[in-house]
Amino acid sequence: MTTSTDHATDRPITLSAPSGIDRSAHHRLDEAWLAAAWSHPTTRVFVVSGGQALVDDAPDGRTELVMTPSFEAPPTENHRYFLGTDEEGVRYFALQKDSLPGRMDQSARPAGLREAGALLSERDAGLLVHAVALENWQRLHRFCSRCGQRTVIAAAGHIRRCPACGAEHYPRTDPAVIMLVKDDQDRALLGRQVHWPEGRFSTLAGFVEPGESIEQAVVREVAEEAGVTVGEVEYVASQPWPFPSSLMLGFMARATSSRIQVDGEEIHEARWFSREDLRAAFESGEVLPPSGISIAARLIELWYGEPLPRG
Repeated sequence: MTTSTDHATDRPITLSAPSGIDRSAHHRLDEAWLAAAWSHPTTRVFVVSGGQALVDDAPDGRTELVMTPSFEAPPTENHRYFLGTDEEGVRYFALQKDSLPGRMDQSARPAGLREAGALLSERDAGLLVHAVALENWQRLHRFCSRCGQRTVIAAAGHIRRCPACGAEHYPRTDPAVIMLVKDDQDRALLGRQVHWPEGRFSTLAGFVEPGESIEQAVVREVAEEAGVTVGEVEYVASQPWPFPSSLMLGFMARATSSRIQVDGEEIHEARWFSREDLRAAFESGEVLPPSGISIAARLIELWYGEPLPRG
């Protein structure tokens, strides 16, 4: 496997751009420090619920997370997660609640990462990614996988401990590969999943299996989903994808065959596109581009040579 670093840094991938937040993991077990940080007047807090948080559209066109000082935050007993500190020393916390709080001025609206990820600043997008990933993990892993007893939250939301057997459980991240496959004519292989709307095409992707390298996963997934064999694999970049708990590992791959045979279970249709084919399909509406927050869009753009149209 080769690694691509020069062209991958032209434009940061949404949700993985530098956020300016130091996660300060060494403070997570320091209860005295966390208590002092929580009570500090500059600390900022936002609520996350069901993968959403409140955002506000400012008059100047910016979209921002709705954050409050800690003394204005809604009460919670356990679900308070420390997310980190910025360059000015401001500490950030997320509160997991069953519902989002109302806003008296009615200017805020609930939004998830798919909707607001590309609109938020790098700092706010990074904070929301962290909070949503923790919330998803916390909701799905309340019981010990060893003994079945209910676990308790520790390390400011980053560990769950079992009081019965002493096991410690950490947030789960599932590695997944996502790849733009090119053939010897420099065409790109794009596919449409069975549950996607008509015309929605994107790169192929799949989870890494136990005992498998990421390079092997690229080769296997392309063969399984589209029937195309792959030779050279080039790593591009990664992206956190908390829907609910994935880390997307992006690749460029070189096909050694061009015959397509989709599996019909995950991929309903796959096609080779030249740049001219894809541009014409975008203009006619025959093909819809992938979400702008996804690394899939970035991989296609690296081959396409320009930003994709936005729906």
